[in-house]
Amino acid sequence: MYLVKTPWLLKKFYPQNLIWNKSRDKKIIYLTFDDGPIPIVTPFVLEILKKFNAKATFFCIGDNIAKHEDIFFQLKADGHAIGNHTYNHLNGWKSDNEIYLHNILKCQELTQTNLFRPPYGRIKKSQIKNLESKIKNQKIIMWDVLSGDFDTQLSSEKCLKNVCKHATNGSIVVFHDSLKAFDRLKYTLPKALEFWQSKGYEFHLIH
Repeated sequence: MYLVKTPWLLKKFYPQNLIWNKSRDKKIIYLTFDDGPIPIVTPFVLEILKKFNAKATFFCIGDNIAKHEDIFFQLKADGHAIGNHTYNHLNGWKSDNEIYLHNILKCQELTQTNLFRPPYGRIKKSQIKNLESKIKNQKIIMWDVLSGDFDTQLSSEKCLKNVCKHATNGSIVVFHDSLKAFDRLKYTLPKALEFWQSKGYEFHLIH
């Protein structure tokens, strides 16, 4: 169960300092990719982004960074932003607060970023407070459009429809540079970028 468009009620449940979207004033979309870096998929994403002159923010798993440092360095060399996605993709709702914070900080040693996205979007309010006390100028980045590319029951066409229908000015859109998502991602990403570009959108980093 997941929602493609984040409802306002869910946003109200969490503290006001979580970031669900950026300014609605300009035709800018904020592309984000979770769970990499990994071979095959992340390089494909980088190639497509370069083709469309698009910048994105990659929320990386620390264990994947450690295994694939060359791809991680390429992300940075290509001018994309890096976010922390925990070291082992922990679910905050199911994790002890101390263990969860330690896992974030372990990833932070590699990412050195003030951007964090909780895996599955699940984080306790107490964990938010712990995190903000440990990392200076911490920003917790959520989203307002979820592509659903991780859903193996979802067709590629429906994945494309999800993002093209719901993304608008200032939207933070989630894709996944993972093997599980790749079949839908490789179809959706270039077509979505082409569609948005035809509508006059630019693709910027999250700061």
